[in-house]
Amino acid sequence: MADFEYSDINPANELEKRVADAFLIFDHHGNKTVDVREIGTILRFLGCVPTEADVNEVISATEFEDSNGTVHLSKFLPYVSQLIAEHKMEPAPPEKLLKAFRVLDQEGKGFVDKEYMTKLITEEGEPFTVEELEEMMAVAVDMATDKIAYELYLNQLLHEPPDSIYALAEKLRNRNIR
Repeated sequence: MADFEYSDINPANELEKRVADAFLIFDHHGNKTVDVREIGTILRFLGCVPTEADVNEVISATEFEDSNGTVHLSKFLPYVSQLIAEHKMEPAPPEKLLKAFRVLDQEGKGFVDKEYMTKLITEEGEPFTVEELEEMMAVAVDMATDKIAYELYLNQLLHEPPDSIYALAEKLRNRNIR
């Protein structure tokens, strides 16, 4: 990531530096603020997997009352760094995702129909947006069969980069325990 000028904000460790760097990428005015509509994007950029409720919680906790819909880095940095240190909004582990797909694949065929999966993720739980659905299906669906071979799909998704934000939080936590 780019090196940013922090001036009055002093990240205490590498985790806070990564959070601040991600925030500042979306600071289009150079005043250490972002529009609240960018919060979900920043969290996802960091590798978090927030629900809309999570995004709204972060906004509520970090938005200044008189800010006209902006969040300042000075409130965002400690709040989000703490959430990440607590492994909140962390992606589900591969075993859990595989188990979920196997529940959907009641016949144990190793795949799920695209139509069935589309119905589930647009109508159940927290529905995907059209964009999220298109992104997932572009990677997940075998065009020849119109099915999702879920083990192959998960293997495409689940290589965690060694420098993930959660791996960094764990390193810092382990360092502080000693």
